[in-house]
Amino acid sequence: MTLRIDIGGLLSERLRFAASPLAELTAMLHVLAEPGHHPRHADWAGEVWAGLGDDLAERLRESEFLWRSSQADFLIPARPRPTLAEELDDVDRIDDEAYVTAALVTTCGGDRGPFTAGSPLTDAAARERALDLAQARGARQEAFAERLLADPAAVRTRVRRTLEQCADAFFDAAWADVAVELATDLRLKNDLLKRQGVAAALTAVSSAITLAPDGDCIVVDKLQDKATAARAGAGTFIPSVFGRPHLLAVHAPGWHPVIQYPVAEPGPAEPVSLETVTLRLEALAHPVRLRLLRTLARGPHTTGELAHVWQLSLPEVSRHLSVLRRAGLLAPRQPGRYVRHTLSLPDVTSLGTDLLAAVLR
Repeated sequence: MTLRIDIGGLLSERLRFAASPLAELTAMLHVLAEPGHHPRHADWAGEVWAGLGDDLAERLRESEFLWRSSQADFLIPARPRPTLAEELDDVDRIDDEAYVTAALVTTCGGDRGPFTAGSPLTDAAARERALDLAQARGARQEAFAERLLADPAAVRTRVRRTLEQCADAFFDAAWADVAVELATDLRLKNDLLKRQGVAAALTAVSSAITLAPDGDCIVVDKLQDKATAARAGAGTFIPSVFGRPHLLAVHAPGWHPVIQYPVAEPGPAEPVSLETVTLRLEALAHPVRLRLLRTLARGPHTTGELAHVWQLSLPEVSRHLSVLRRAGLLAPRQPGRYVRHTLSLPDVTSLGTDLLAAVLR
């Protein structure tokens, strides 16, 4: 499964390696929402939550769908700026339709398909579909979607103010801590791009990113087969400390391609028993189970949702989930009307950082 970025005719100097305050803040917000994805930052996340005021904590929870399972496209800028304020100004220039659609995609489960037929701001059917999808995800998602569709300007203003409050509460200090690491990585990547070309720079970014033999396409290992083009502008690569091990890609129509990649890969995980490793590797040997696991890494899903995403029958999905559960790769299920299956991150982590990075990519 790959994302293919067409760069035919795009000169290497049009590829951009740059740090983005907004993208790194988004990575930090994801850590706060999903600390299990980032065990190395778990202590930091705990300290931040403990120091947040009640108002900001509630603001983060009400908007977390913009960065929890996947990140809204406008939070990963194609033209990084030196400051967070400048990047937020750029976000303010995005029209309501693009902003609302990007926000609803992450709020409603990451599938852009329901929003391609019409805008939920002007098309009644698209609006109802968006609200139905948000309701299926949870009460908070439904409430956020309702507010967004009723008054986009008010929600946009509130989200910006929330991000500005994050700067005062924790981002400015954390950004200062990682600035040197990001600058060092950028010097390396830009030097490789200048002296050895695109292929060498991409190899240094991640083993999951390669240049096609003809040099006209960047190939990224991602969950689903997608394609986009960078001919209309520059392809942008943004390093992240807090984002590791995720490899994020902005590729939707109308958005310039952006890759946010992790710097300084973490060291090897503590070993587990050979019997456990064998059982889990056997469970992951089937390509369908690996796809299901990668889907669950983005957030809890019901059996029906997994079947819909991968166009499988419910019994087939149930059988594969049973194998994953016996291998200890799924967290205990929560009772309720809709049973949502959840990835057991500690157990995936115990298999090694390469597998963790591939699953969370």
